[in-house]
Amino acid sequence: MIIQEMTMSEFEEGLKKTKTVIVPVGTTEEHGSHLPLATDIIHVYEMVKEAATRVDVFIAPPVFFGLCRSTSQHPGTINISGDTFRSLVKEIVISLYTHKMRDFIIISGHAGGTHMSSLTEVGELLLNELPEVNIAIVSLFELIGKECLDVIETDGDGHAGELETSLVLYSKPHLVKGLGESSYPQIPPYFLIRDKRKYWHTGVWGNPTKASAEKGKRIFDIAVDKIVNLKKEFEKFKG
Repeated sequence: MIIQEMTMSEFEEGLKKTKTVIVPVGTTEEHGSHLPLATDIIHVYEMVKEAATRVDVFIAPPVFFGLCRSTSQHPGTINISGDTFRSLVKEIVISLYTHKMRDFIIISGHAGGTHMSSLTEVGELLLNELPEVNIAIVSLFELIGKECLDVIETDGDGHAGELETSLVLYSKPHLVKGLGESSYPQIPPYFLIRDKRKYWHTGVWGNPTKASAEKGKRIFDIAVDKIVNLKKEFEKFKG
């Protein structure tokens, strides 16, 4: 049940089937010169919509903005503050809660540390504020990590690399502009970097040249199965 495509009557009827909603979260940030800026939300949104064809679940409108610390200076990245991000997610959950939603699965297509920590912080606050709420928070890459090792060839694959390029080649091939180039930036550990593009000029971490739509489909299918299973398990869990 895709919330943005439903009427209010359809929404009300849907609540008789389930009170679980998936909130897809991503970013609008650089993904090299070959992938669209909305890569993080594009593939996760397609996955959760497919999951909704298999189980009764609401799909909230996607959140296109998040915390992009390492890519904040790259062209096209739209970075918002932690306070704004936390408030946005919190108010989305509270609003849906007032409409009788109770089980919230927040799935992020962006796995940045500060981004995921902010989501966890929001979740903990909401547990204290909303007496009947249940919340699960996971990044797509946590969800599919181990199973994808048999699909992805690149050691240390990361941002805009083989995995993400394969996913977009499968779900939105018209948005892929070539396959980019292999890149493994040497960013000094521990230090906060003022000039981030100096150490990460290409915006790629991994080897997108090994990507393919076939790999993308395999990863996509793994992810959808994981999301469906997570939804079923989550409704049994009352923490």
